[in-house]
Amino acid sequence: MSKKTSLIILILISVGIHFAFFGQPNETVFDEVHFGKFVSAYYTHQYSFDIHPPGGKLIIAGFAKLFNFSPEYSFAQIGQSFPDHKYLALRFLPILAGTLLPIIIYFLALELGFSTLGAFGAGMLIALENALLTQSRYILLDPFLLLFGFTGLLFYFKYRNKKSKLTAYSLQLLLASIFFGLAISIKWTGIAFLGLTGLIELVQIIKYRTLTIRYWLFAIGKLAMFFVVVPLVLYFSIFVIHFSLLTKSGEGDAFMTPAFQNSLQGSSYAEDLTIKPLNTFQKFIELNKEMYTANATLTATHPYSSKWYTWPFMIRPIYYWNHLEAQPPSDSSSSPQATPTESKIYFIGNPVIWWASTVSIMYLVLSIMAEWISKKRLTLPHNTIPLILAGGFLINLLPFIGIGRVMFLYHYLASLIFAILALAYLIDRQKNSRRIWIALLVVGCLSFLYFVPLSYGLPLSAPAFQNHLWLTTWQ
Repeated sequence: MSKKTSLIILILISVGIHFAFFGQPNETVFDEVHFGKFVSAYYTHQYSFDIHPPGGKLIIAGFAKLFNFSPEYSFAQIGQSFPDHKYLALRFLPILAGTLLPIIIYFLALELGFSTLGAFGAGMLIALENALLTQSRYILLDPFLLLFGFTGLLFYFKYRNKKSKLTAYSLQLLLASIFFGLAISIKWTGIAFLGLTGLIELVQIIKYRTLTIRYWLFAIGKLAMFFVVVPLVLYFSIFVIHFSLLTKSGEGDAFMTPAFQNSLQGSSYAEDLTIKPLNTFQKFIELNKEMYTANATLTATHPYSSKWYTWPFMIRPIYYWNHLEAQPPSDSSSSPQATPTESKIYFIGNPVIWWASTVSIMYLVLSIMAEWISKKRLTLPHNTIPLILAGGFLINLLPFIGIGRVMFLYHYLASLIFAILALAYLIDRQKNSRRIWIALLVVGCLSFLYFVPLSYGLPLSAPAFQNHLWLTTWQ
């Protein structure tokens, strides 16, 4: 199968999977109760506070503006119906991001040296992953985080491979740093993508430590410019837009100091002449400090939260939404009553892909450790792809060890994608890789179809729903 054919097939399948039942359900789902309000605040200009940077909400709000969206919904609770179809403008870009992700992974796998079949297989596994599908269908931030982060990696490895002229691969490094900055502006966990590439660059500098001082200065300058300055400038610029839109007093006032609130119209401190208002940079610093404090001190609990070490095994999925289907009355007492059905949305992965990727990444990590132990020192293997995949997996997972606040299975998605790439990499190295790919994709597709009612929120009878709960912790 040629690259062109495989890419066309992947695009068609990804578009079909992600845009099927677009807008279903026409009710508020899970964290849309939060992010819907944050997006609406850019229209009312009332100050709101979120523990995440504003990038994702600004992107959704800006796109919805093109379709004359107006903040007429309260997003008060899960299950609240939308009165019209304007909410579709809010859901469109997350779905588009989810649609593009398998395509980006396809190109990234090619840059990492995978065969065309291996890259196609990796993209297909991403497209058939139910959890990734579910997370991309609603007003949520993770689709942007993943798309920007892995697009940044794609441009970075294009730069590393140096398959083009100097000006072209310099542009690729710039694009990589821009996408990393965008990822960080969605969620702080996006810094893991930047961290991975920063480590690769540092290793390269150390590897050539015998070169001239001029080389060292050039290398350090390049690191500073593309891995610090460009992402930071972009990150700051997004907050400038954020402040320019939220100019009125709102629910987020209570998190900010009187000096910050002094610049908000209608706040209790707006007319206080004894308070010196903050400039934009000072507001940027204060808000980021408050975001950090709120993240560190958040004590809320949730029945579907989970610990980081359970995520590779998908121990605790998340219950997003449900709707009990009304049953028509029977015409007579002798007529059999129809079996009641209920629509539910669960954030649950494709078990075949999820667990196979866990086995693969564990094998890869343990193989690297065993090699280092046998050599009794840390050395770079001749083939660095396993190290990159294992490093990407761990750098996206291990920071959650130090986070005390409530966490959920969706925090694992970036690591999951690295684990899926590890699975594709290991299959690609087998002599009978074609047969393995056919078998895995067939079984993975069947598993996807079996669990897809929980991704789309399609009706299931109570017995059918129970048959989907393979583990007691999935209740």
